[in-house]
Amino acid sequence: MPDFLFDIGKVLLDFDFETSLRKFLPSNHPDPAAALEKLLARKDEFEAGQISTEDYTRWALETLDSVATTEDFHHAWRNIFTPNPLMWETVRKLHAAGHRLILFSNINGIHSPWIFENFSEFSLFHGAVLSYEVGAIKPQSEIYQHAIDKYSLVPENTIYIDDLPANIAAGQQLGFHTHPYDLHNHQAFEHWLAKKLSFLKTEH
Repeated sequence: MPDFLFDIGKVLLDFDFETSLRKFLPSNHPDPAAALEKLLARKDEFEAGQISTEDYTRWALETLDSVATTEDFHHAWRNIFTPNPLMWETVRKLHAAGHRLILFSNINGIHSPWIFENFSEFSLFHGAVLSYEVGAIKPQSEIYQHAIDKYSLVPENTIYIDDLPANIAAGQQLGFHTHPYDLHNHQAFEHWLAKKLSFLKTEH
C-alpha cells in the first residue's frame, strides 16, 4: 500500500498573502506592489529556517513601513488560508483506507504550529516534514532525503502531490510517483490517482 507525501499550500489549503498583508501599508505608500514583492522575496529564507520568526517579523514591519504590532502582523500572516474541501475529502478516504499520509511543506514558524492547531483535518496525517525545521526548502535535495530517511519511504511506493513544477521534478528524480496538482482541476487528480493506485496494486 503506497505512502503519500502532501504539499500544503495550493493543495490542501489555498492562500492569498497579498490581500492580507496589503492592509499594513500606509495609504500614501509610493509603491505597495514593490514593498510586498520585497517582503515575499525573503520568504524562502524564512521558510528554510535561516531567519528567526522574531527577526523576520521585525524586518517585515520595517519593510512595509508599518506601525502594526507583532501580534497584528502574525494574525494577518496566518489568516491567508482557505481549505480545499475536495482534497480534504480525498485525504479522508485515503486515511480510512489505511494509507500513511505525510505532510511535506515549505513553511515557517508563524504558520506552524498554528495551522495544525486551527485546521482539525491535519490530525489525519501521520507525520510531517517541515522546511523551517529541516533547514532546507523544496526543491532542494536535502529535504527530500530527510523525508525518505525519517519515514523510511520507498520512492517507488510513494505518491507525491505538489503544485510547483520544480518540486515535482525533484520528486521525479528520486523515483516518487508524482502529480502536479491544479487547485482548479481536482477531477484530473482524482482520475490520475485512481489509475495510479490500480497500477501500484497490480505491481505489488
